[in-house]
Amino acid sequence: VQLQASGGGLVQAGDSLRLSCAASGLTFSIYNMGWFRQAPGKEREFIAAISRSGGSTSYADSVKGRFTISRDNTKNTAYLQMNGLKPEDTAVYCCAAVYSKVVETNPRGMDYWGKGTLVTVSS
Repeated sequence: VQLQASGGGLVQAGDSLRLSCAASGLTFSIYNMGWFRQAPGKEREFIAAISRSGGSTSYADSVKGRFTISRDNTKNTAYLQMNGLKPEDTAVYCCAAVYSKVVETNPRGMDYWGKGTLVTVSS
């Protein structure tokens, strides 16, 4: 199983970025997907999750209204649209997959992880 996150970069506060997570080696459409981030010196935190069909989503309070998670099962890819970026959003962002009936927000509950992509937001 491989999950490859991409789309990170250096942006200014208020800018937008769209992260992608390309999955291979698994039946993508039966896995719930999640995005997590880890800032330097901090624990990994939940950002957003989406159900297998895309019909159910969940967001951390810190990003609600600014970030949108989506997926395209025909492309085996999940996305994280990030608008109104803030310096405190600076972190390595990782995508993860879980075979579960419910959307998972606990990092320990995920089955597969990809390498992250760095997002740096300057003030």
